[in-house]
Amino acid sequence: MLLELDPSANTAQSTGGRSAPTTRETVMRSNVTFLSSGLKIWAHLYTPETSNGRTIIVGHPGSSVKEQSPALYARKLADNGFRVLTFDAAYQGESEGLPRFLENPAQRVEDLKSAASYLSNRPDVDPERLGILGICASGGYVVSAAAGDRRIKAVATIAAVDVGLQIRAGADGKQDPSVLDGLLETAARERTKAYSGGEMGGFPIFPATEEEARAGSQHLFEGWEYYCTSRNCHERSARTLTWDSIDRLATFDAFRFIKMISPRPLLMITAEKAVTAWMTHDAFAKAGQPKTLYSVPDATHVDLYDRERAVAYGVEQTTNFFLNSI
Repeated sequence: MLLELDPSANTAQSTGGRSAPTTRETVMRSNVTFLSSGLKIWAHLYTPETSNGRTIIVGHPGSSVKEQSPALYARKLADNGFRVLTFDAAYQGESEGLPRFLENPAQRVEDLKSAASYLSNRPDVDPERLGILGICASGGYVVSAAAGDRRIKAVATIAAVDVGLQIRAGADGKQDPSVLDGLLETAARERTKAYSGGEMGGFPIFPATEEEARAGSQHLFEGWEYYCTSRNCHERSARTLTWDSIDRLATFDAFRFIKMISPRPLLMITAEKAVTAWMTHDAFAKAGQPKTLYSVPDATHVDLYDRERAVAYGVEQTTNFFLNSI
């Protein structure tokens, strides 16, 4: 198990209400692994010098890896005394699984439950003080995982997206139905081709060029900029998803059982200008009590990945939430 010194970035500053701790810790980041459906999952465990006794699992966005937005949130939460586990989903990043870049919602949910199993068996973790945080697509996956897994004592989401709903209706909910029809037709053909020995192609996630990205929506451009430029690109993050991901995603309903999280506490954070905010608001309306909803003023969906002000707000709210919940 490799140990690294991981100097934390600045912690969130209070903007009102009960303030989050702002002391800086020396955080140890260790490389660990656990099994999920027989696949080895590679993870980072962040351990603060002084722990507050609580442990948080952080799930990454779709196409992302643990070194991107999960690492940023993990360092800041660890700076505030939390032990934090981040990991690459099966079939992605450093984790095992073929074909590469498969996005399988059932497996993504299982990965989160397996992370809870791993942590619950560690002698340095209190299994009664285990929380979970999902960013973007993982905001949906953590809801699905926690709905049926009572080991998870509190649930928080950042810019939560139901990836199934996004495939069916688009990030803004206004997608022409013919788009889904075309995707499913292509996925079906690719499955048939792969069965007979052909190579299954990949569904491109991002535009190929900056010009193409700018020609689309602001949300599309910001996603391209985050993942495909020096802003936060990573060699292991996905640029495509296998075509057999599409039909799996199209029939997934992340928030169907969100009410089953109650009476455990739920925090949902979105952004005022996030094109995906409607998904968080709809999910929140279906959730049981206790629940809290925050919207970061003058921020977009992707701002919540790495922009200092938006992230500071998210870290403060999640820190206070987990301190008061588990």
